[in-house]
Amino acid sequence: MEKRDVIFLEAMTFFGYHGVLDFEGEFGQPFIIDAYLETTTQKAGLTDELTYSTHYGEVFETIQDVVENERFQLLEALAEQIAAQVLANYPLIEAVTIKVNKPHAPIRGNFKNVGVKIYRER
Repeated sequence: MEKRDVIFLEAMTFFGYHGVLDFEGEFGQPFIIDAYLETTTQKAGLTDELTYSTHYGEVFETIQDVVENERFQLLEALAEQIAAQVLANYPLIEAVTIKVNKPHAPIRGNFKNVGVKIYRER
């Protein structure tokens, strides 16, 4: 497997209404998203031209739209939709790793975080 460069966005925090319990859909909670976008950055680095790279501000907005404006019961479904949107909208991205963190999940007991992490490629 060839080595790819990575553009990353970590700890993006959005408010969403995802979860299987009724109150999660009603009251919502924060979700923290990490995205690792595998691509080739050499031409952008050599030319200093954004047209040869992927605008991470636009990727941020794409992910924000999915988290804040769609509703999923499962974190797996949320992660899949984020990955699908990134791959569909940004042709220079060859693969993505999406990590969805749900630090306020309704679980009895002490925990730092729960979530799901997926890897998808073209």
